[in-house]
Amino acid sequence: MPLEYEGTLAEHRACRELTAIFDVSHLGTVRITDPDEVARVGSVLTNDLSKIHPGRAQYTHLLDDDGSVLDDIIVWWLPDGTLDVMPNASNTSRVIEALGGRDVTAERAVIAVQGPTARAILQRLMPDAAAVGRFDVAFMTIDGIAVTVAGTGYTGEDGIEIAVPSANAPTIWSQFIDAGATPAGLGARDTLRLEAGLPLHGHELGPGITPLQAGLGWVLATDGRYRGASAIERERAAGLQRRLRGISTEGRRPPREGNAVFADGVMVATVTSGNYSPTLGHGIAMAFLPPECAIGDAIEVDVRGTRLPGVVVALPFLRR
Repeated sequence: MPLEYEGTLAEHRACRELTAIFDVSHLGTVRITDPDEVARVGSVLTNDLSKIHPGRAQYTHLLDDDGSVLDDIIVWWLPDGTLDVMPNASNTSRVIEALGGRDVTAERAVIAVQGPTARAILQRLMPDAAAVGRFDVAFMTIDGIAVTVAGTGYTGEDGIEIAVPSANAPTIWSQFIDAGATPAGLGARDTLRLEAGLPLHGHELGPGITPLQAGLGWVLATDGRYRGASAIERERAAGLQRRLRGISTEGRRPPREGNAVFADGVMVATVTSGNYSPTLGHGIAMAFLPPECAIGDAIEVDVRGTRLPGVVVALPFLRR
């Protein structure tokens, strides 16, 4: 996926107002068919796999023993009972080590179709796909090509993702372009997910960051069977020392990753992700703030020596 095709702002607006498509083939895919390995998924990953069934998808985490997030993952439980575990591609080998399975990343491409008019385009090209609901997973065909469709996404908009054999991906991609979808790159993906308050591995998730700190405690199964559960329970009992929060800044100048955050003149955090919000028209950022920094509190973000006035806000920045 390039940084942009025609421009990040135009691609961002296309997703918010019409339909954008993203090549998200950089996701890994680990295919699990062995029943013992399927059972292992439910005892290693954080979310409770028994809450879903074939034909559904689930967001989950792989934790280290200290409770920090090694990777955030989408599990597609295919209608035939196979599990497609989808980590960030750089972590594919780590997931195989923890869960078993086979790396099939090179065999498929993944195209995300996102935006308020996405289902209208799907209705013309793939009528069955237009009916796939949020976190549903289904098999279907497009022009005789077998694909897997899931109601997941990373933009804050409605839409689906399509796993298609690699050799057929250019054909399907072109069909969506011809139908009116706008190709969008990494730049728009990042501004969209930031507006939606969604964490990015390596920024809001990673070494030293737990799901509780990231505000994602809902991905933790209550039975405590998952890897890292003991560390999570110790942190829960002791109380959080920091929590991921949103920061809204004044003006168009964007806060950036690594910028210092100040409360009452004292540095309390650094920005984990920051940018200009094309939809809101001002800067937004995320940072792990101490618990005494409450929603509505005034803060400042140091951008190259200039203190940008801001306020602590609840996530997401934009609700659809």
